[in-house]
Amino acid sequence: MSVELKLILAVITACVAGLLLSPLVIRVMKALKAGQPILEYVDKHEGKSGTPTMGGLIFLVPMAVVTLIFDIGGERSGIVAMAVTLSYGGVGLLDDFLKVKLHRNMGLKAYQKIIGQVGIAVIATVYCYRNFFIGTQVAIPFTDITVELQWWYIPLCLIVYIATTNAVNLTDGLDGLVAKSSSVNFLFLLLILYVLYYEANLMGQTFYAKHLESLSYFTAAMLGGMLAFLWQNNYPAKIFMGDTGSLAVGGALACVALFSSQPFILLFVGIMYIVSCISVIMQVISFKVRKKRIFLIAPYHHHLEYKGVHENRIAGFYALITFLMSGVALISVLV
Repeated sequence: MSVELKLILAVITACVAGLLLSPLVIRVMKALKAGQPILEYVDKHEGKSGTPTMGGLIFLVPMAVVTLIFDIGGERSGIVAMAVTLSYGGVGLLDDFLKVKLHRNMGLKAYQKIIGQVGIAVIATVYCYRNFFIGTQVAIPFTDITVELQWWYIPLCLIVYIATTNAVNLTDGLDGLVAKSSSVNFLFLLLILYVLYYEANLMGQTFYAKHLESLSYFTAAMLGGMLAFLWQNNYPAKIFMGDTGSLAVGGALACVALFSSQPFILLFVGIMYIVSCISVIMQVISFKVRKKRIFLIAPYHHHLEYKGVHENRIAGFYALITFLMSGVALISVLV
């Protein structure tokens, strides 16, 4: 069976598995009364209080199963990416569980969550640093240049993991927002990986091609699972991904970018996550220095919502911008 056919089957299998699993997850979360507590300052979402959370399980479980099935006997970088993603999902799951149990919008304390995130990032960074196919070289977009960072790679890798997981977590605030954007992310990352895989084969780099093939199965599984989750999370959402999903998505994006030695493509693929972070930073600095707010409410997607833009329209807008900028990321590896 060709790699192309296996990748398509991986997407379809994960999607179908997620679609079959989602009603069960929703029923279980309702039975456990695992409803999402709503942030007090986002009063427009009062009607969503009680909507089941921990929906990240809908795409994480199929992703894990499909990755194991398609990557078994392979180079297994996809399985490592799966493990890192599930670890971040585990931190998020604990956070969501505490929120539900304590009936408040704060589960783990900030320092507890960051300790978990940093711990996983350190382990993943050591793996990247020591792995022959990843190493300490990073590609520069739109060029054939790779830069040897030596030990500087370690802080870069840590920053990518911590920044990406928190940025996605920060963006997860509207129905379908992260689900739509990340579906686009994984689609284009899969295309990018296939281009790199094809080029590696042309150059006779068989073992490196196997590494990329393994990573591609993981990415395909994430794409399929996310499409299934989007079916339930699109406005009006029947379930939220929670930190279980958002931290895992951030971890998965970081893994694909770093394991393929293409960390800087996240600047394009993750453009709307960056917008969320920048809007919050600008808001905090402005309020501390000028005692004035730049946005009605941060992150930026909530500002748009309070300006009267429907959240479904915002999610579509974010997905469109992500699609265009992800296309730029794809071009950057084609030139």
